[in-house]
Amino acid sequence: MTFDNLQLIEPILKALKSEGYEVPTPIQQQAIPVVLQGRDLLGCAQTGTGKTAAFSVPILQLLSKTKYQPKNHRVIHSLILTPTRELAIQIGESIEAYGKYTDLKHTVIFGGVSQLAQTNALKKGIDILVATPGRLLDLMGQGFIDLKHLQIFVLDEADRMLDMGFIHDVKKVIAKIPHQRQTLFFSATMPTEIQKLANTILTDPVKVEVTPVSSTAEKIQQLVYFVEKQNKKHLLIDILKDNAIQTLLVFTRTKHGADKVVKDLVRANITAEAIHGNKSQNARQRALTNFKSKDTRVLVATDIAARGIDIDDLTHVINYELPNVPETYVHRIGRTGRAGADGIALSFCDDEERLFLKDIQKLIAKTIDSGEHQWQAKFGNITSKELEKPKSNHKNSPTSGHKNKKRVFYKKRSN
Repeated sequence: MTFDNLQLIEPILKALKSEGYEVPTPIQQQAIPVVLQGRDLLGCAQTGTGKTAAFSVPILQLLSKTKYQPKNHRVIHSLILTPTRELAIQIGESIEAYGKYTDLKHTVIFGGVSQLAQTNALKKGIDILVATPGRLLDLMGQGFIDLKHLQIFVLDEADRMLDMGFIHDVKKVIAKIPHQRQTLFFSATMPTEIQKLANTILTDPVKVEVTPVSSTAEKIQQLVYFVEKQNKKHLLIDILKDNAIQTLLVFTRTKHGADKVVKDLVRANITAEAIHGNKSQNARQRALTNFKSKDTRVLVATDIAARGIDIDDLTHVINYELPNVPETYVHRIGRTGRAGADGIALSFCDDEERLFLKDIQKLIAKTIDSGEHQWQAKFGNITSKELEKPKSNHKNSPTSGHKNKKRVFYKKRSN
């Protein structure tokens, strides 16, 4: 199947071809015809499957037939609600690319920056609005946004909305949009809370599920390194001695942890930047641009900031800290191995994270192979068997002796 088989209008087909798109992904093959029919859609697809085009392409086609009244005055006909600024920007870029030969206008709004440019765009009139919940409610409260003409509502990354505590804001938005509308609901995972939300806002939806819930891409090689917490930075630096790793995305659980990893890498003369919620929007975009252009070799990110990161040919992802929510692991490693490409996902697991690893393996129904780097082979590491041993506070326990040995090594190394 090609995009020509999906009954798309010529301006959109022309844009897709200019972007190099010829064959739609499974989610696009199934979702586009459903949306074009005006049906509600419940889409369950892991990250990197092409779901942005699955909803933006048919929305552009449906709205291209809209007649504006009064003439030359545009009103918001479609709202795409998404959890993060980075993802909102990514969706906006996709709409710009797919709709460049149509007459439709769109804008993207998010917090963390001045609202002036956003409100100016809104005043000029737009057809499609891409927004994060907080800034949307703020500008609605100020009277800059009127959604009474809304025809199509998209809730993207619903599970992440739940994780980030935005569900209450989402419900506020839903209460202010027309009851008669087409709703497209997308989520990478479908926990019970998300299924309940979908049931309340969808009307006789068509369900599209292109991969098993919480599955990981088959072409991604997954390995776990068992290593003590204080030695993770040394293992990371040693892995980066491999010049074949041109760019690397590293995940931490906290903003402080991300900043700390960046400092460790910079001290080792490795170019690195952090991207997280405490960074200004300009700083986040600059870091992302530098990473895409390979001026920065390592991007260290928290989960909230990284959800919208879409990097072509990203071969390696490292979980510097394992996530305490197993579904997050799926999202993280989905940054690599996109569009059918190969990818490598490495995870560092310390003693305190062994339960997180068990939860992840249970979720993905797969045992992640244990890897051993040359650094570990030379200086030792925590083995999977040692992780299974009960902790002991005895000073002569195997674990305490192992730690003492490593502390001596790194004291010598620092000299």
